[in-house]
Amino acid sequence: MKKELILGIDIGSSGVRGALFGASRMLAKTLVRDERRLTAMRDGGAEIDADKAFRQVVATIDAVLERSADTKGVIVAAASCTFWHSLMGIDENGKPTTPVYGWADNRSRDLISILRKRFDETETHNRTGARFHSSFWPAKLLWIRKTQPKIWARTAKWISFGDYVSLKLFGRLMTIVSIASGTGIFNIRTFDWDSELLKFLKIPAKRLPEISSNDNFTSTLLEKWRERWPRLATADWTLPIADGVANSIGSGSIDETKAALMIGTSGAMRVVYKGEPPKKIPSGLWCYRVDRERVIVGGALSDGGGLYDWLKRNLRIEMSDAAIGKEMARRGADAHGLTFIPFLAGERSTGYNENATGSIHGLTMGHDAIDILQAAMESVAYRFADIFDQLNSMFPDLEVAASGGALNASPVWKQIIADVLGRDIELSSTPEASLHGAVLLALESTGKIDLTDNISAGKSKQISFHPECHSIYIRAKKRHQKYYESYNQTQ
Repeated sequence: MKKELILGIDIGSSGVRGALFGASRMLAKTLVRDERRLTAMRDGGAEIDADKAFRQVVATIDAVLERSADTKGVIVAAASCTFWHSLMGIDENGKPTTPVYGWADNRSRDLISILRKRFDETETHNRTGARFHSSFWPAKLLWIRKTQPKIWARTAKWISFGDYVSLKLFGRLMTIVSIASGTGIFNIRTFDWDSELLKFLKIPAKRLPEISSNDNFTSTLLEKWRERWPRLATADWTLPIADGVANSIGSGSIDETKAALMIGTSGAMRVVYKGEPPKKIPSGLWCYRVDRERVIVGGALSDGGGLYDWLKRNLRIEMSDAAIGKEMARRGADAHGLTFIPFLAGERSTGYNENATGSIHGLTMGHDAIDILQAAMESVAYRFADIFDQLNSMFPDLEVAASGGALNASPVWKQIIADVLGRDIELSSTPEASLHGAVLLALESTGKIDLTDNISAGKSKQISFHPECHSIYIRAKKRHQKYYESYNQTQ
């Protein structure tokens, strides 16, 4: 028997990663990373050319196969995940009519008021799992129809980038519930596009992708790709799933006992569980689908590692992350007394304030760049604490598993978060959690494994919280909350 291998592809907003897996374990020497960013614009745009992004996927697959040429085994399956909330249009021939708009594209923010006037937002939130916000499809579609009528007229289908990848590779346009549920236009209780929103947006369901009726749908490559990649010619490809779902599963969050906290460019905290969505979704959280049996509920922050990098660059902090961490630890929790409102990229959870911006309170000539950076990192932890409190009201005694490139790069940020939450946290050592999760879900959906804690979670390191620091942060968070509430009242 030849060894069976699986190709995993993670198509994120900040790059593409690919690797081969033997069963559920990544073969490290086959890992390929191809970094990039969505183009950010002064007017709030965040986009990438669809065909350029697809060529990057192809190049990553090329590179994985080249790097694994001497790896023995048969590639029997391929699994992928793609960044959540993306939107693009295609014409009748499948050609892009728009760029790919990412979740951070907020040019539609001024149209949120129209949605809130037309609909009961609480009712819609409970039906779709999404608040009205520019990161979701309803506002973006209104914006395109209003500002680009010619493009609107010649667009035959509105799809996600993951759907476009499927169309290009398999010749079939179909989406899966985890991707559909992140659009804000999908009914998470009936597993279909939301009829009330479609009627208001004047979009018939036929202009959206077909939704797969099961979680184990597989396809094979078109002939042109089978010729290009002979090793993948007979592989079964599952449909792309949402990267947030994959990251949670790959980090070890597979039931209601554990929350997955992730800080990459942005941040998120999520809980996966089997069952139905809550009857009433907490106002600060979203609720999507992992598949037809499981739900994922949580919150997302626009500012995470991107905020950290921006501050280091603009404050000209040239110290290493390790040196920064040692200096912050020496100074102590909230030693600066500053209050940083961390909405440089806008607010998603928990307030969903489209007009939110960043600010610093209490700044004096006695403060320095490290004080500002530390205050910002602590403020992100306070925002996670708000998400955690709402999750903990649903799932008492939650454990926390943490992962993400920005978190792994900063020794002190892990400790800050543990101290703010007042919880010991598990730091996942699983490399490329999203890749790992995509492969695990593909193996499960095709009946090859049963998803368990032992399979999902890799080895982890525990970060213990300091009770004295937690006490300091309780007071500091109250100060942060006061400014946060007064800030929102003035917007």
